[in-house]
Amino acid sequence: MEYLLIFISAIFVNNIILSQFLGICPFLGVSKKIDTALGMGMAVAFVMTLSTVVTWLIQIYVLNPFGLQYLQTLAFILVIASLVQMVEIVLKKVSPALYQALGIFLPLITTNCAVLGVAILVIQKDFDLIQSVVYAFSTAVGFALALTVFAGIREQLELTRIPKGMKGMAIVMVTAGLLSLAFMGFSGVDGGLASLFGLN
Repeated sequence: MEYLLIFISAIFVNNIILSQFLGICPFLGVSKKIDTALGMGMAVAFVMTLSTVVTWLIQIYVLNPFGLQYLQTLAFILVIASLVQMVEIVLKKVSPALYQALGIFLPLITTNCAVLGVAILVIQKDFDLIQSVVYAFSTAVGFALALTVFAGIREQLELTRIPKGMKGMAIVMVTAGLLSLAFMGFSGVDGGLASLFGLN
């Protein structure tokens, strides 16, 4: 039940983009088409889950025993950068079309604060390895969900008559704010489930 709570909380209640405001750059940049948003979501899911596992192991078995916690951010960034390079090479071979569609945003996963944020959050929350994997994957699903829903809305906006003063980034920001408000409706769901199953 604990893993289910982590899963629901990370996707809906504490959505990495819409509640914690991490990963805004790809959210605004790659959300023009659903296909690109899904591809970016999958790439982030892979990198986020794998990097969380590797960074957790580094934190527990290297940084903590040797008193090198102050190197956490630097070590985590190096791990994430290496994993992004690996994803980039694989995508170039397996799906050149997706690789071209993602363009500059694929290397931007390296500096995506959502990926680094999750790696640091699992350490701060004192999660074990399985909880860390569940949290990272759930957060990536929440990231992909927000990105895909936003891309769908933006595709619909292209077919809508928008007042001249609201065209471009203005309507995008208003839409992002409304979507964030919609996700705020899920606040308290995790607490309710925890009470229901006696996990409080």
